[in-house]
Amino acid sequence: MTTSPSARAFDVRHLQLARAAFAALAAVMVTFSSDHSAVLGLAVFSGFALATGLVFALSAWLVFPRDERMVPVLLASVSIIAGLVASVGAWRTTGVLFAVVIGWAFVSGLIELLGALRDRKAGRTAGARDGVLIGILGLVLAVVLLLTPMQYALDYDITGAGSFTLTGITIAVGLFGGYAAVVAVFLAIAGFSPRRPEAVPAVSPEEAAS
Repeated sequence: MTTSPSARAFDVRHLQLARAAFAALAAVMVTFSSDHSAVLGLAVFSGFALATGLVFALSAWLVFPRDERMVPVLLASVSIIAGLVASVGAWRTTGVLFAVVIGWAFVSGLIELLGALRDRKAGRTAGARDGVLIGILGLVLAVVLLLTPMQYALDYDITGAGSFTLTGITIAVGLFGGYAAVVAVFLAIAGFSPRRPEAVPAVSPEEAAS
């Protein structure tokens, strides 16, 4: 017997807030670190992906009814696999960062977008609009990283501060940090926003009598 949404201790709001918290933590770690290397980028991404995957895995049983668990389970699997790959110290190179983050962003973004569109079509509006937005953001991150040359390097000087080099990996880590910040803001707003109650399907006289 499936537990009704109203009887559940956790709902989509809790999922959104948990995701927002981990995304905000990743954004803060990237923003306030002067080291935007592949090692730092993959370390932050690994923690973010594993935590997000765990949240999705738990939400599949705590938030969603049985017939709606496919999308959170898929998102959990993709995030956990990406996080585990990024956690291997010997693999923390520029090429691996681009490959893992691009692959994760594209696959998870597509899954979330298609799942949210399916929910909207089925009349399940809770979290669907935000799922569409986050899915699109994931796809945008994948495309932007694909357009960023890994070997890019630009030397520049700042008067009084010295000489610096802007590299492809610096841009990539910064883009991921920016993505995490935007996701954190959107999901936090969604989680704290009041929402309309879901429409309850009408019960036929035969079902009421049984």
